[in-house]
Amino acid sequence: MIGDRAAGKVASVATTLVAWLLCAGAAFAASPTPDPIVGDPRSSGQGPGLVGDPLFAVLAVVVIGLVSLVATLAYVRLTARRGD
Repeated sequence: MIGDRAAGKVASVATTLVAWLLCAGAAFAASPTPDPIVGDPRSSGQGPGLVGDPLFAVLAVVVIGLVSLVATLAYVRLTARRGD
């Protein structure tokens, strides 16, 4: 009885694995030869430098910090125990 169930499970797993292998397609990778890169790939023909807007990033961090501070203080104030 138990052997029949185990054999059925093994057959089910084997069938699933074979189906996955039959449905698998070929994966195509990039060419193994490197392309010549001129300049720094992080910027448009310039040397290494800052990518993006650092002032915006600093401002976003400060705003997120202030919002979390205000939310925390509001939560503490609204859920504070009142004196008995």
